[in-house]
Amino acid sequence: MSRTFLYARCSTQAQFTENQVLEVKSAGFDVQAGRVIEEIVSGSVAANERPGFQKLLDRMESSDVLIVTKLDRLGRNAMDVRQTVEQLARNGIRVHCLALGGVDLTSAAGKMTMQVLGAVAEFERDLLIERTQQGLQRAKAEGKKLGRPAATSTTASVKRLRIAGMTQAQAAAELKLGIATIKRHWNKP
Repeated sequence: MSRTFLYARCSTQAQFTENQVLEVKSAGFDVQAGRVIEEIVSGSVAANERPGFQKLLDRMESSDVLIVTKLDRLGRNAMDVRQTVEQLARNGIRVHCLALGGVDLTSAAGKMTMQVLGAVAEFERDLLIERTQQGLQRAKAEGKKLGRPAATSTTASVKRLRIAGMTQAQAAAELKLGIATIKRHWNKP
């Protein structure tokens, strides 16, 4: 008898996987709580290097079904997504993507759809990187200073406490800053 699993992934702590779980339930899938794998990891990390995804692979068996809300939950680049789906298919696991109308990605039509969408997604990502690089070059050419602004007030506060004879640990406690921050500013001119 086949079991249904859900892989819900988001990239940062500021994002939540609950919407993915609700989306799957509203699509009519009954996924038991113990079969929902939620993970916070960047999509740029290959699926086979994600701890939550590895846990999922260890639990799934032939004839099981894996549901994802969008193709990008499996990976950001088309090659990784394709390899992941092929690995699952070799293990007899079907993969359904809700954003693609619930199509089984391991079927012939699903493979074709996935390849087309993956190629488009990779093209968009390459364009985004290209535009970002062009923007950075333009900003540099215009003389704009890139990066984090200098923390001059922090340096002044640390310097004041150092001159007053405090240790780095005391200065960290006084300023409510981490010791690494204090060390970074301790000997700045």
